[in-house]
Amino acid sequence: MPRRGLLIVYTGNGKGKTTAALGAVFRALGHGWRVAVLQFFKGDWPVVFGELEMGKRLAPQLEVLQLGKGFVQHMGDKKPLAEHVDAARDALRIAREKITSGAYDLILLDEIIYAIDYAGVQLISVEDVLELIHVKPPPLHLIMTGRNAPQAIVDQADLVTEMREIKHPWQQRIPAQLGIDY
Repeated sequence: MPRRGLLIVYTGNGKGKTTAALGAVFRALGHGWRVAVLQFFKGDWPVVFGELEMGKRLAPQLEVLQLGKGFVQHMGDKKPLAEHVDAARDALRIAREKITSGAYDLILLDEIIYAIDYAGVQLISVEDVLELIHVKPPPLHLIMTGRNAPQAIVDQADLVTEMREIKHPWQQRIPAQLGIDY
């Protein structure tokens, strides 16, 4: 029986969207699958991300590309908005190439939903993301993460999990933790 690739969305205001998606990546790698992780915001930061380091170790089975320029207009960002838009457009192009290549069993588009609307800033459109869903080959599993998934994407998905924040270390002024948050 041929594999039916799923569209999986991890959304919501709680922590754990990328973590859940990376758990699925880890499981897929255990079955010998070829996996690509494309991150739409991570990149251009002076932080070493654990998933990027693991990608280097597990290449070519796992490919991790940080295609973003950091969080737009937050966390000290001073880059022109056009630089973020250009990075998001490039990330879309690369995502489309990877999705249609036939070279992967699972692709994670991490933070792509943030790129639709991050604190009122739009880098890409819902239509851009729907186009990626439309070109997905039937056997490819595709995971998307980010807060506030638009209904049009939820409607297309096979699985949607919403992370709900109940308590977060930030509330106690505990900074992001190496190995847990990045």
